[in-house]
Amino acid sequence: MQPAPEQQQIMGQPQPQVIGQPQPTMQQGYAIPVGNMQAMAVPTTTALVALILACLSFVTCGALMSVPALFMANNALKITNQYPGHPDAGMASAARIVSIISIVLTVLALLFYGVLFAVMLSDPAMSGV
Repeated sequence: MQPAPEQQQIMGQPQPQVIGQPQPTMQQGYAIPVGNMQAMAVPTTTALVALILACLSFVTCGALMSVPALFMANNALKITNQYPGHPDAGMASAARIVSIISIVLTVLALLFYGVLFAVMLSDPAMSGV
């Protein structure tokens, strides 16, 4: 019994490809240096902690957590601005933006409740007089 024609090899020639089956290929990866690829140690920052505090400030303590997050994010941004391409630069920027938004929303909520309380005190029906 002879093998099927697509399985035969004729005088060292590669076997023909069967339709629907991928042909195995050998690929080699080459490292291509881009720009000045010198290894540079960058200092660590507190950008991740600042981002976590800023995000948690929306659901927990508001400005009590976002103010320290803002200070930590600003310190992280000072460090990342000194080292171009620092991996924490985006995280520090995001932490700063999120903490500022949280502080603004907290101040707006306090103003809203202050105005609501002032309206309730000025209404004679509410004061019980």
